[in-house]
Amino acid sequence: MARGDGIEGIGRSGFIAEFDLHTDEQRAAAQAAIVRIGEEGIRTVRFAWADQHGIPRGKYVSVPDFELSLANGIDFSGATLVMDTTNHIFTPVFTQGGGFGIPEMTGFPDVQLVPDPITFRVLPWAPQTGWVLCDMYFSNGKPVPFSTRAVMQRQLDALDEAGYEYIAGLEVEFYVMRRESEVNRIDLDKTGWPPPPFEVSVAEQGYQYLSETRLAGVNDLLTVLRDTYMALGLPLRTMEDEWGPGQMEFTFDPMPGIASADAMVLFRSATKQVCQQLGWHATFMCRPNFPNFFSSGWHLHESLRDRRGRNAFVNTGSSKSPLSQVGRQFVAGLLEHAIPMTVFSTPTINGYKRFRPYSFAPDRVNWAVENRGAMIRIQGGPGDPGTHIENRLGEPAANPYLYMAANIAAGLDGINRGIVPPPPVAADPYAEDAELLPTSLGAAIDALEGNSLFRSEFGEAFVDYYVMMKRAENARYEAALAENPTPEGRGVSEWEMREYFEVY
Repeated sequence: MARGDGIEGIGRSGFIAEFDLHTDEQRAAAQAAIVRIGEEGIRTVRFAWADQHGIPRGKYVSVPDFELSLANGIDFSGATLVMDTTNHIFTPVFTQGGGFGIPEMTGFPDVQLVPDPITFRVLPWAPQTGWVLCDMYFSNGKPVPFSTRAVMQRQLDALDEAGYEYIAGLEVEFYVMRRESEVNRIDLDKTGWPPPPFEVSVAEQGYQYLSETRLAGVNDLLTVLRDTYMALGLPLRTMEDEWGPGQMEFTFDPMPGIASADAMVLFRSATKQVCQQLGWHATFMCRPNFPNFFSSGWHLHESLRDRRGRNAFVNTGSSKSPLSQVGRQFVAGLLEHAIPMTVFSTPTINGYKRFRPYSFAPDRVNWAVENRGAMIRIQGGPGDPGTHIENRLGEPAANPYLYMAANIAAGLDGINRGIVPPPPVAADPYAEDAELLPTSLGAAIDALEGNSLFRSEFGEAFVDYYVMMKRAENARYEAALAENPTPEGRGVSEWEMREYFEVY
């Protein structure tokens, strides 16, 4: 569909067909989206993508231009690719190669967003508005190497070649707080680059795990969130009151492939936007700097499905092993690459405050059966079709594409090499003689920089890019501590609150 003047004013004519960027399934989904737009009176569509930090970015597109984009893509500034979490640029973008040695990055160029119509949704909180996730390409049809959704898709393709499909379920902790101002009111002195954190009050007193009576204080909010997720097609399983004041835990049923990471992007974005409209603030920052707040985690439940549709982690033999041979090899890969993998599962300065002994978070590299103190917890057992791995390494602010891609790459390496894990921890995982997890973002960056697996699987360009970005973030943090060497609260600094509290 062209505009009334006959001029196609969006994207590059025929871009998607020229480079064969849509599958038959996506083409069918595109037609279904157009029909739904007409039936529901949609006027605009948000083009969305998760940036390298996992933060959702987006722009409104009119319906005529959305329909054109299904053939042409849409051009947009690649500026978000070179920005840190506060939107400061961390590379000399106007030098040759944009500071990355990549010719297509010279001069802050436009790149092409290609909508994935399979992800099309109608947003229940935004009138007459659709939503679609997008992939990134240079104008020559090459994938942008810094697109984290593309990084995960390559790992899924490698897994498919090995005969498996990735299945992941989400278990995510986060905080909800009341905004102590009018809805959407921000005073002039509350701006900044980054701004100071919002003034908030707690939703409830906390430290009554799974309290039913305290849910009354957040019931109205949870009802709207529940209805929102259902309208979006997110497979909500449970909502519960967690440990800290206003700390929630939501879980979602297992989903295949890229859909599981896409769901995490949409879940976080929907939660934050709905809360904002209702006068609440939701944060997926691991440990906000408030009295008596407990760290939040993101536990990733994962398994593999083989060509015959069976759970490849189920031990169907006569042994008492909790996992099949493939499952044990996958675990061995996770353990071997756990240290460099940590920067993808825990990408913020703040997230490393979570790795403490006896805190229900791991502090070392190990695995166990039904033990919540281990890094890898096995649920199920011989003959149990629900057998799966729970990776407890992540924080809720993690980029889902990188968190999952790192798990796939590490686990598949274990399968391909046929490596065997050590025996699972039989007792106290915090007392085991095992390698400790990194205690800072800087240590995790160092581990990634020298890791051959992730350089091979994610690409040299991506790893160098990610290391550069995270070193810049770490340097800003260290400079802030040099000026104010006494962190407030339980080791959480004002810098972290400005950096992460609102944006995650």
